[in-house]
Amino acid sequence: MKSVSKDVINHLPDELLCHILSFLTTKEAASTSILSRRWRNLLAFVPNLEFDDSVFLHRDKRVKNPLHEAGLFGFVYMVKNKRLKLSTSFVDFVDRILDLQGNSALDKFSLKVVDHHDPVDKDSVIRWIRKVLVRGLSDLRLVVDLKDWSSRLPKKIFLSETLVKLTLQIRDGPCINVKNVHLPKLKTLYLKSVMFDDWEVGFSKLLSGCYILEELVLDHIWSCLWDSCPVSVWTLKRLTSCCKNVKFWDPHCESPNSASFDTPNLVYLEYSEAIATTYTKVNFDSLVEAKIDIWMTEDQIEAVGFVDNEENYMVGNATAFIVGISNVRVLHLSSNSLEVLTYCCKPIPVFNNLTHLTIESNPKVGLKPLPKLLKNSPKLETLVFQELLHIDTEKEEDVAISSSSVKVLKIFISDAEKIEKKIEKVKHFLETMPNVQQLVLYYGVKVSSQLQMLSRLASPKCKIHLIPSNL
Repeated sequence: MKSVSKDVINHLPDELLCHILSFLTTKEAASTSILSRRWRNLLAFVPNLEFDDSVFLHRDKRVKNPLHEAGLFGFVYMVKNKRLKLSTSFVDFVDRILDLQGNSALDKFSLKVVDHHDPVDKDSVIRWIRKVLVRGLSDLRLVVDLKDWSSRLPKKIFLSETLVKLTLQIRDGPCINVKNVHLPKLKTLYLKSVMFDDWEVGFSKLLSGCYILEELVLDHIWSCLWDSCPVSVWTLKRLTSCCKNVKFWDPHCESPNSASFDTPNLVYLEYSEAIATTYTKVNFDSLVEAKIDIWMTEDQIEAVGFVDNEENYMVGNATAFIVGISNVRVLHLSSNSLEVLTYCCKPIPVFNNLTHLTIESNPKVGLKPLPKLLKNSPKLETLVFQELLHIDTEKEEDVAISSSSVKVLKIFISDAEKIEKKIEKVKHFLETMPNVQQLVLYYGVKVSSQLQMLSRLASPKCKIHLIPSNL
């Protein structure tokens, strides 16, 4: 029987070793060059580069030079055949790696730089972007948090024939000039905190140049500043639009005047925005799952106190948007969204395809629209309460929540506050939902003993499961 070599990894082909190194950060991959002369050569052909100045070793921490530790300095010396000046600069580290790789093919380039880390100038960032764009890049990720960024991003980013995924997360801009956009292979676009020279025109122009876009993430794009926020992409399958913290920024600038969605092939929607004044178009014909957190403006919330007794009066109008998502199968509604259903949507539409509904509770909002929503969901089978927070008002006690279609009821109870009332509410659900076959209670440690009594309600018709949870 032949003995098996202990050095199995070193006998792997270079292509496979480079593939393994591509799953590491570039700093980690560089550190493998100290293993042997063969490993030194591999770094030049690693197809994925990931630079993060937050994990780069700093001079002020009195650590060894990372280039020297990684053997990179010795490697560069050997390749260039001349002595190079030793440096602990993050900029120098990135420059050396890019020079080392030359024009070899590159799949992914990820760069994260933050002001309070190793100083990085904006000109270096622009230079690096231009270098990697000509190497057949398919995935570009830029997370840049530098003060006083006045430089524009290279226009070649938006004229790439090879990019499949583009992530731009840039502090305070820069403004994007998208007079010419041609991204024929782009399938995923993630934008956070970026701005456009011409807000509505620039955004629409960018989307129109993405011919096969399938996933779009808009994270704090300040759409509240726009006259309109149009998303028109027929190939889009997943859309995430999140502007959660904008409402705390300026009470008088919370929502776009107009929003529209022409996305007939969308299957997943995550939407967290203030209610728009109007929804000119809502096309979600293929929608399967939606997570909705839509809220009223501060002026609308204030108006609620004056019109609460007028049942048919609305302080805002989200009806078109709610009707647009009414063919969804899986729906997650925040407590803010319940409030919108109460005061900004008349009538609540019929959800003919809805089978799974998750509700977020809030003692300040209540469950007033839930009975109507359940009544208008004839195929609903699973109902989930993400925290059962008791609303201790006479009006809330009058809300009779019932459903003849629900078969699985899941409830999260993490604290013991008003636990007796919560238990009574659970009993009420079981009494008014005659076809429930399974009740699942996720509980915190402090409420486990109080919930044990509910296990007595178990029957051949309805199984009760008590499951500890950290939520």
